[in-house]
Amino acid sequence: MRWRWTVPVLALTTALAGCGVRPTGVLDAGEPAGGLGRGMRLYFASDDGLQPVPRPDVRLTSLDGALKLLIGGPSASEREAGLTNLVDWLATIDARAAAPDRVTVHLTDGEGPVEPDLSVGQLVCTLARAQSLLRGSRPDRVRVTLVHTSGRSLGPYRCPQFLTR
Repeated sequence: MRWRWTVPVLALTTALAGCGVRPTGVLDAGEPAGGLGRGMRLYFASDDGLQPVPRPDVRLTSLDGALKLLIGGPSASEREAGLTNLVDWLATIDARAAAPDRVTVHLTDGEGPVEPDLSVGQLVCTLARAQSLLRGSRPDRVRVTLVHTSGRSLGPYRCPQFLTR
């Protein structure tokens, strides 16, 4: 009876001990993933669609500040790289109506987009990023609605809708 269990236990112990895995020291895996994860990001148009541009040194205090940065356009080097600003219309943001996951932009009738084009994507993605920095919301969940003075509205839109083109 004793031999009946001894042989399988010895075989299992030998198999586990001899599997070839040896202890190692700490291995260096390099730097952590980086990129555009921190700070403010503006979105400009290019031939390939919307492109995020980091502005890590910018400290936002309001969504209007993000809008002013966007309307300021890309830098000279960013323009040379093919980026352009399609947002050339005036807008105001109703900060009272802004919730962590919702932003309403007011446009004067006759100005601004009439359909969801890249300029709307620039605005939506830039404001979503700004809202995430100001209110701690996830940028992919922020919904932006554009409302003309006549009451006609576009949206709500979320940034990922414009990044898949």
